[in-house]
Amino acid sequence: MKITVLPGDGIGVEVTREAVKVLSAVGPAFGITIETESHLIGGAAIREKGSPLPEETRAACSASDAVLLGAVGAPEYDHLLPENRPEIGLLQLRQLLGGFANLRPAKAFPALIDSSPLRREIFDGTDMLIVRELLGGLYFGQPRAIGADEAYNTMRYSVTEVDRVARVAFESARVRGKKVTSVDKANVLETSRLWRETVNKVAKDYPDIELEHLFVDACAMHLVTAPTRFDVILTENLFGDILSDEAAVLTGSLGMLASATIGGAIDLYEPVHGSAPDIAGRDIANPLGAIASVAMLLRHTAKSDEAARCIESAIDRVLVEGHRTADLTTDKAAATGTGAIGDLVTRYAVELARERSSANAA
Repeated sequence: MKITVLPGDGIGVEVTREAVKVLSAVGPAFGITIETESHLIGGAAIREKGSPLPEETRAACSASDAVLLGAVGAPEYDHLLPENRPEIGLLQLRQLLGGFANLRPAKAFPALIDSSPLRREIFDGTDMLIVRELLGGLYFGQPRAIGADEAYNTMRYSVTEVDRVARVAFESARVRGKKVTSVDKANVLETSRLWRETVNKVAKDYPDIELEHLFVDACAMHLVTAPTRFDVILTENLFGDILSDEAAVLTGSLGMLASATIGGAIDLYEPVHGSAPDIAGRDIANPLGAIASVAMLLRHTAKSDEAARCIESAIDRVLVEGHRTADLTTDKAAATGTGAIGDLVTRYAVELARERSSANAA
């Protein structure tokens, strides 16, 4: 597999390094040859190439089997208009690759029960998948403009856009808990009424899947009061962005969340967190979201569920043994560094891979 790696800005460089370390060690154990090539995106690309997504980065991504992204965003560009900031490189990348469905799993890790502000009885056992539409809505709708006295954006969706992402959610539910919660604001927004009508039509092709509808404000409340009610959450771009970040409270930290963007010619994998420039270069960033993202890469692009499970089991073992990055503990002096966490996951994942190989051979 040819993987284009886009470390990006801030802690993206550090967490991506650890994710590649794990991927390069585990892939070959399952007969998957991994070739990686790094390129610039975001603020790093603006500084060196004058563009948040240079042509050479575009070409490399287009020629790869999958793309692994770190994070984008640099404080020296915060004063610029959105169309000139590092983040536009990410939006352009999503359009280039064509992935329209963003998969964001969120589960409660038993070892991190005390890292969440929620009571154990509220979120223990939570295991959900948020399916976010990624190429429509306010982030891409036209027209959009900003002036001296007003600004506006356009939320726009077509039946085709809703239909295709809804099918991803229903197919995902079939191999999970067989329930889809579609989230909208159909009592106010015309786009949400189209969304709900289209999802209802798609649901007729999946009679084995339970479908419920929730307004986005109600969903936000239930995420922190009754998260175990959810299996697959299906929603549009802006709502999905906000709700998936809220779901970080269930895992103990935003640094634990992975994501996959599928549906296009080339899949994109990235941790959910941002570039966090305030902690960059200090070996304290949490790489587990990035590492879990390469587990998703092995599952969805390499079609090796067994390899993915080795990495996920290794993450569980690291947490059970009590290793914590700074975001997961109040005892900062005892926190485990970014590189050390990556080393541990790599070692445990490779051990699991060897054990499974020996068992299969026997």
